[in-house]
Amino acid sequence: MGALLLMAAFGALIAAAALAWRALTAGRTGRRVAAARLAAVGNVYGAGAGPSGDGPAPFTDRVLRPLAARFGGLGRRLTPAGLVARLHRSLAYAGNPPKWPAERVMQAKGLGLAAGALLGVLYGAGLGAAGALAGAGLGAAAGFLLPDLLIYNLGLRRQQEIARTLPDVLDMLTVSVEAGLGFDAAVAQVRANAEGPLAGEFGRVLREMQIGKPRADALRAMAGRTTVPELRGFASAVVQAGELGIPIANVLREQSREMRLRRRQRAEEAAQKVPIKILFPLLFCLFPALFVIIIGPGALRIMELLGA
Repeated sequence: MGALLLMAAFGALIAAAALAWRALTAGRTGRRVAAARLAAVGNVYGAGAGPSGDGPAPFTDRVLRPLAARFGGLGRRLTPAGLVARLHRSLAYAGNPPKWPAERVMQAKGLGLAAGALLGVLYGAGLGAAGALAGAGLGAAAGFLLPDLLIYNLGLRRQQEIARTLPDVLDMLTVSVEAGLGFDAAVAQVRANAEGPLAGEFGRVLREMQIGKPRADALRAMAGRTTVPELRGFASAVVQAGELGIPIANVLREQSREMRLRRRQRAEEAAQKVPIKILFPLLFCLFPALFVIIIGPGALRIMELLGA
């Protein structure tokens, strides 16, 4: 019996040693396999390697990217520091388009400068050297400032959309809070059910609060990304309500009522501007045609009578 126990213990010791050796060698083998696979991936997608690993680099990597980097450097060198800060602010007002980061805008500015100068030279070449020089300067300035103008226009339209949808979003937020939801949950409901840039701004506020940013700081950051006075006033009112302990439902109800009033006032103001806006088209487009149609036959008849 003792001999059998001794043999069983010896066999268990050998099995344990074999399992430990296997575990050690398996870890090393796995590391070697992983290293080999990473090396294969690096050979396929490494810098300067084509799809087969030994072919020439794609045309984009060889030509377009270095050219875009040169244009971007040109745009950065010619843009003052104050204008760079203004560009970042304009991009924030435009919602930071994912396809147009600041670096790509700089590249577009450099490309626009070169293309505008070339077109200006071609256009002004018929007027001599002075015309070509003036055309180059004007074309370069226009091409350099065109991306800034487009981004400004995009931001302006986005801020107008925010001002237009703000009363409806505040109504939804007020109803959600009065139904018993907390402010964070009400913001989540607005993000899930509303559409447009304002819903995106509230979604960003919600994400910032979820990662630990204080509500006041998140709302102040949202106010800094907009030029709409009503939205800034709303953010300030909510922050002050949280600091003073005022019930948020009362603040939201007053803000919603004020936003509806301001939207009605803006609609009335726009309606009052319509007669002034249609005055010039009437004077220069419609009235001359009416005069020709109404007075023209009589004038021709008078000319015939006087000629006879």
